Amino acid sequence: MMLDQEYVLRTVEERDIRFIRLWFTDVLGFLKSFAITPAELEAAFDEGMGFDGSAIEGFARLQESDMVARPDPSTFQILPWRPGEQGVARMFCDIMTPDGEPFPGDPRHVLRRTLARAQEMGFTFYVGPELEYFYFASSSSTEPLDRGGYFDLTPLDIASDLRKRTVFYLESMGISVESVHHEVAPSQHEIVLRDTDALTMADNVMTARLAVKEVAQEAGLYATFMPKPIQGAFGSGMHTHMALYEGDRNAFFDPDSDYRLSKVAKAFIAGMLRHARDITAVCNQWVNSYKRLVPGYEAPVYICWARQNRSALLRIPTTMGGGGDIRVEFRSPDPACNPYLAFAMMLSAGLQGVADNAELPPPAADNIYEMTVAERRAMGIESLPEDLSEAIVAMQRSELVRSTLGDHLFEFFIRNKRRDWDAYKSYVSPFEIERSLPVL
Repeated sequence: MMLDQEYVLRTVEERDIRFIRLWFTDVLGFLKSFAITPAELEAAFDEGMGFDGSAIEGFARLQESDMVARPDPSTFQILPWRPGEQGVARMFCDIMTPDGEPFPGDPRHVLRRTLARAQEMGFTFYVGPELEYFYFASSSSTEPLDRGGYFDLTPLDIASDLRKRTVFYLESMGISVESVHHEVAPSQHEIVLRDTDALTMADNVMTARLAVKEVAQEAGLYATFMPKPIQGAFGSGMHTHMALYEGDRNAFFDPDSDYRLSKVAKAFIAGMLRHARDITAVCNQWVNSYKRLVPGYEAPVYICWARQNRSALLRIPTTMGGGGDIRVEFRSPDPACNPYLAFAMMLSAGLQGVADNAELPPPAADNIYEMTVAERRAMGIESLPEDLSEAIVAMQRSELVRSTLGDHLFEFFIRNKRRDWDAYKSYVSPFEIERSLPVL
């Protein structure tokens, strides 16, 4: 038996853990769970736990419904928001078919497969996301709890205790938090997770989203990662800092090159720019995502890169002390994405650029929002898709996205998002009633 498994079994007994929740995500990134007792734990490690996959979004048809959840013992953690006595723990699972093969509709498997490609090229992939979200009184109202702004503290920021409690929960589960603060919009907040390998980080993002919601619920409030819940306010993004490593060396750093970016870094950025439109539907998968991706709210709209310019889609943040810890920040994803698929698509697009030795265009030095259409066109700066329908079309044409996701997941995702768009198209909104009913 592996050491990780022995540790889990011993901890469950010593800490009087009564239930172990097995976690996994559906294709859209919603957390799924079922619980087992300690008596079933060894069997779960040896054989996995069977469940019906036909009711899980994107998993299997009724006639192919048997699935097996195999817990990953390295992800074992006790849930701090559950009682201390007779406690509850969790483990993330890899989803398998009954014959022991990885299930092609499992988002965690998609990321594992993409990371394996990076490994074959000699790289490991590290990410550090910034998760923005809102606190509201309930899920049926967007009335903010405060009128605070960027970095505001009490008394304007009444949620500082909620943020502090969230950090305590996450750190007790081994998830390092770099910082937390009030964001630009009223009642908007941000939690920055310290970078780690992409698979661990995808698990951490799923855990952090649940922890934020659990803390809000304890206070009788509601937390949402909806990209744009308030009309006229800033939306919530998930700016993601990325780096490739070769062993312990940052493969993006070259002190003798332009902007201190290595050849690998330049090709990686060029690959992401080349495929930015293709991967947008995965990184911004909801109709509402595109209410955030509009000019005027610091959200990236135009496909270009810059050294520090925050109006660019990709930028190179300043490193403290001028060291070699180079990161590339991808600014378009939102926190309602499926992190396994989003990280897989970011990596796949960048690796394709590296494989192709893609050439990096010059950086955008000016505020792109203030440039005219002709000026942007002259610089070869395209726009991200304006809505989910346009993003679906770009995704559907992309061989990169299909090969990364695999046929099963790719086809389901397209069908599901088309249903979303068709429902949205036929919906008569309050905007139309307010603007048109009195005059038409």
